[in-house]
Amino acid sequence: MVSRSRMAVHPSTAQEGVMTRRKSGAIVSLLAAVAAIAVAATTASAAPAPIVIGWAFDSKGAMAPFDGPALAAANIRAKQVNAKGGVNGRQLKIVTCDTQGNKPAIAKSCAAKLLGQGAQVIFTTCDVDLAAPVVQEAINRGVLAIAPCIGTDQMGPKRFGAKGRLAFTFGNVAQDEGSAMAEYAWKRGWRDAALATDTVIVYFKNVVQAFEARWKQLGGKIVAKESYQSLGGSASAWQNVVSRLQNVDADVIVTSTAPPFGAMVPILNGLRTLGNDTPFLNSWAGDGTYWVTKEPAVSNYYFVTYASVFGDDPSKAVNTLAKQVKAVTGGFIAGSAAIDGLVTAIKRAKGSTSGAALAAQIERFKKVPTISGLVSFSPSLHSVFGRQYRVIRIQNNQAKVVGTIAAKVVPKI
Repeated sequence: MVSRSRMAVHPSTAQEGVMTRRKSGAIVSLLAAVAAIAVAATTASAAPAPIVIGWAFDSKGAMAPFDGPALAAANIRAKQVNAKGGVNGRQLKIVTCDTQGNKPAIAKSCAAKLLGQGAQVIFTTCDVDLAAPVVQEAINRGVLAIAPCIGTDQMGPKRFGAKGRLAFTFGNVAQDEGSAMAEYAWKRGWRDAALATDTVIVYFKNVVQAFEARWKQLGGKIVAKESYQSLGGSASAWQNVVSRLQNVDADVIVTSTAPPFGAMVPILNGLRTLGNDTPFLNSWAGDGTYWVTKEPAVSNYYFVTYASVFGDDPSKAVNTLAKQVKAVTGGFIAGSAAIDGLVTAIKRAKGSTSGAALAAQIERFKKVPTISGLVSFSPSLHSVFGRQYRVIRIQNNQAKVVGTIAAKVVPKI
């Protein structure tokens, strides 16, 4: 007999065994691939949703020199935050809409569009009057509204009522800025001030009012008070202001206005053409050298601002960022500071992006560190106070930091 171990195996039986093993291996591989895809899909679905910031900005109008750099700086800051893991594991995502000169209907439409795209926080332009349509659209839906550099206490309940508790700005409140300007002027030994108030927006008016209040507290004298309208005003009216100021004996002429609004350069150059070299002190609205003229060259012109864009800021981080965004005014830094503040608020709110939860945290900010310095808010002041200003002087069209100043008092106006 032939033993079982040596029995012949039919060829077809052997082939079937091989094929069975191959099919089993293929099925195992297929199941493994399906499992891997399922795991990947589960992981993707489990990834935290981004925190969406909707930004309505002006790329074409009078606020473009301020909005554009602030947005650019914010984008850089958001990328830096994301590179470190985001906010509690969530990435920041900025989506934008151009208000095309802050036209009210377009601005409101922008806000609605951004909210429709899932924006959990809305950022807006750097003037409260122009920002109003966007702010109202956001706060009416319970969404936090932030401006990087509005400079008035009206960005909050004072203007927008109870819902205004959701509105904040990382700009310096005008009372603080005007006070700092007065303290710097006093420090320089100037004692007689002439005031020139641009009436076109609240911020401009409030800065000069705050300067006057603090100036009188310090013991300074107001020797003249002029007013003018920049946007919508006339060259002849501006020249009348020049003529009257020319006849005033003052140590310093104080205003708050922005070159793109039209009146500042004619008034300043008008005085210089008449041989009046009195120091001219402006708020951060008059920051930058993009507006200077060759003839006459700008000299003895001072302004306070958030940061220097001329490579000589006391902070190396600020100098680096200014170069990255090609900033033309120091207000750019408020874009980054606003991101810093928002991140802090979200973390303190344990990850919530609810407008009410974030507002409650921001109102409690006391000397919170940002790239722009320490910032504070309060239930009544939804604009920054206590920040250190850079004082910059333009001489022969060249700008240079000549000091820093922080307001010791925030006067009532």
